[in-house]
Amino acid sequence: MDPNQISVFSLMKARMQMLGERQKVIAENVANVSTPGYVPGDINQDAFAATLQRMAGRGGGAAAAGRTTMVATQAGHMQPAGRSSVPGVSVVKTPDSETTLDGNAVVVEEQMIKIAETRMDFETMVGLYQKSLGLLRLASRAPGR
Repeated sequence: MDPNQISVFSLMKARMQMLGERQKVIAENVANVSTPGYVPGDINQDAFAATLQRMAGRGGGAAAAGRTTMVATQAGHMQPAGRSSVPGVSVVKTPDSETTLDGNAVVVEEQMIKIAETRMDFETMVGLYQKSLGLLRLASRAPGR
């Protein structure tokens, strides 16, 4: 059996993909720390939480089911503005606490905190994934082994 067919594993996989996408966005913010007028972005956590609830079979309803969004079906397709390559993950502009005279709104210290949070969340998901696989292995063993 493919572990991704189990809802818990698919939810963990989606969370890990979102965290990977967040890491990319934060890296882009840090890379543009000296770009005049640059406003940092971050992942829209509320929209992602709603997507996870729909994946888990809770919430969404008919209004969410009727929406159509653009999807990249091949690696060369461009993403619409504010969208990521991970389904259900969108990027929003989130200025940090300070803006410099040239209009740059990236504060390196705040971005480093986001990097640390993302790393801890990712490590937690990896640990949960490993523990869940261990439980599956244990459950699939023959009795007495």
